Amino acid sequence: MINVNVYGSGCKNCQVTAERILAAGHELGLEINVEKVTDLEKIMEAGVMRTPGVSVNGQLVHSGSVPSEQLIREFLG
Repeated sequence: MINVNVYGSGCKNCQVTAERILAAGHELGLEINVEKVTDLEKIMEAGVMRTPGVSVNGQLVHSGSVPSEQLIREFLG
């Protein structure tokens, strides 16, 4: 099981990021748990300075834009 957190306010970019991660996980045949984190304190604790931010199994892997589908596959693989 891969645990992914998407950090942000819940804006459209954050929603698209979560949707892309779920789609990529499905395509790769991975079990993924995606949690949307909107609490500002938790976002700051994770080290996210620009949203959307993404962590995989507790490690921050991307922030500041909607990641491309290729990038998502790289950090899930």
